[in-house]
Amino acid sequence: MTAFSLTHVDAAAGRTELHEALALTGAEISCNLLPAGAAVPFVHSHRKNEEIYLVLEGKGQVWVDGEVHDLAAGDCFRIGTGAGRAIHAASDSALRFVCIQVREGSLEGYTMTDADVCTPENGPSWLA
Repeated sequence: MTAFSLTHVDAAAGRTELHEALALTGAEISCNLLPAGAAVPFVHSHRKNEEIYLVLEGKGQVWVDGEVHDLAAGDCFRIGTGAGRAIHAASDSALRFVCIQVREGSLEGYTMTDADVCTPENGPSWLA
């Protein structure tokens, strides 16, 4: 496995899963587009993975264990294991979002605690 993977997501596609295209080993990421009035056609929960959503465009609602929350571009939210969830786009607006699944409780470090600053001999030109 290499340290870098690149793919391109078709912005018009309804759902694109990235785990195979990027050879992901610690997360499941999908890019999603629900047309106006459309919904994910089922309620589901996860046994081990929490989901993090980033709403990129549009508006809609998410149902979580019987509670409905309004969504708009710029909203970010997390749903933990065991919670039922369903999402839909508003009748007058498509909803574009990214969903990231990771094992709940697995985060051991953040950018500032997990990163090592490198000084390569031939680094990027914009850092010169």
